[in-house]
Formats: sequence, C-alpha cells, structure tokens
Amino acid sequence: MIIGFGFGDPMQSIVMLVVTSLLSYFIYLGLRNLGRGKQDSLGKREQRRQYYYDQRQRAREYTREFDLTDEEIEQRLDQELGKS
Repeated sequence: MIIGFGFGDPMQSIVMLVVTSLLSYFIYLGLRNLGRGKQDSLGKREQRRQYYYDQRQRAREYTREFDLTDEEIEQRLDQELGKS
C-alpha cells in the first residue's frame, strides 16, 4: 500500500505526494523482503521445480497410456464391453 500526503501550494503538494509515496513504497518493500531469506526462495524454487518435473512425468505417462490409434480404441472398447 502506498500512502502519500501533501499540503500547501500546488507545486509543494505534488512534490510532497511524490516524496511520501516513494518513502511509503520503499518501506513496504523493506518490510516485505524482511521476512524472506535467500534459503526460503531457493527452497521454494526447488519445490516448484520438483512439482513441474512431476507434472511433466505424469503428462508423459498419460500420453503413453492414451495415445491410441483408432484400432486400439476399438479393441479397448471391445475388451471393456466384453468384460461387463
């Protein structure tokens, strides 16, 4: 959140608004980054990487399982309906 205020003549108000807004923004960035450490970001990055690798592996498995020709689809239908 950015907070700014200004009073006085118009030019002074605009300058005060800009300065206080920038100050507010830099305080916000400092507080936001205060709790974050390099290890946390590296740990999250590694978790994300592992998640995406797992998803890619699942996609490959599904591709192998469901990349069927028309004949294979018909065979599966016959097998499934024959079992019922």
